[in-house]
Amino acid sequence: MDRDDVTLRPVRAEDAAAIQAIYAPIVAETIISFEEEPPSVAEMAARIAATLPAYPYLVAERGGQVVGYAYASQHRARAAYRKSVDVTVYVAESARRAGVGQALYRALLDDLRRRGFHAAFAGIALPNPGSVGLHESVGFTPVGVFREVGFKFGQWRDVGWWQCLLQGPAPDHG
Repeated sequence: MDRDDVTLRPVRAEDAAAIQAIYAPIVAETIISFEEEPPSVAEMAARIAATLPAYPYLVAERGGQVVGYAYASQHRARAAYRKSVDVTVYVAESARRAGVGQALYRALLDDLRRRGFHAAFAGIALPNPGSVGLHESVGFTPVGVFREVGFKFGQWRDVGWWQCLLQGPAPDHG
């Protein structure tokens, strides 16, 4: 797959089923998500609807099919955190390592800059070298590790945190 055959656009309500189909095996089969049961299509639709009033939510399409998505969400509830966001990206297994995640993140981070957000944070269940590489390729830097913060598949899991400062000169996407 080539990045040139991927189209990015804002999410639509009818994308919930495709998003759920990408996310469900990640929940059920990996430590990447700390959810233990895949959410239903209706739950994904509700999450999309809850995100859109305040934060961007994008999808990547190839051949009319959703192959990835990225969105921002509230970092913390206190007012002083209002210019910081958490960000997430998921890519269908068939579209991984083809630039979809980078394209989604670059567009999402640019949108967040335009909206005046200052910092984006990403939590990565460890180990996950692919996700670490993706985040660092679009400007995230590591800021710390929460040791044994989640328990999934019978083991304690660490989560690394990465940060991308959004204001100031835009990064070179070369």
